[in-house]
Amino acid sequence: MDLYEKIKELAKQKKVSIRQVEEKLGIANGTIRRWGKTNPSVKTVKSVADYFNVSVDYLLGRAEAKPINEPIDLAEVANSDDDAIFDSILSAGGRPLTDKDKAMIKLVFADRWEELQQKAKDLKDSEK
Repeated sequence: MDLYEKIKELAKQKKVSIRQVEEKLGIANGTIRRWGKTNPSVKTVKSVADYFNVSVDYLLGRAEAKPINEPIDLAEVANSDDDAIFDSILSAGGRPLTDKDKAMIKLVFADRWEELQQKAKDLKDSEK
């Protein structure tokens, strides 16, 4: 899928037209359609990526990552045994997660989430 096709698909998902994207970003009418044959500026590709909340690599077909702003399900991450998932989407204060950090996340967001919520409620009730 080329750049134009990728943008066309993202616009469809967002329920906007290519023309609306061009207007919003201040791009001349018909410019995006020509990107299958011409090369846009890096600045323009960045603005389109920001508009759709995706990476430039995703737009250029170099990555099949999810859109940047798509919510991350912490329970799904916590229930995963794959540390690479933790390392690729989570950090603590800009540093990689330690094994202790990962264990705490698993404890809080894994299958025991409802149990922990109940304990927190019970603690709050006992303070009254």
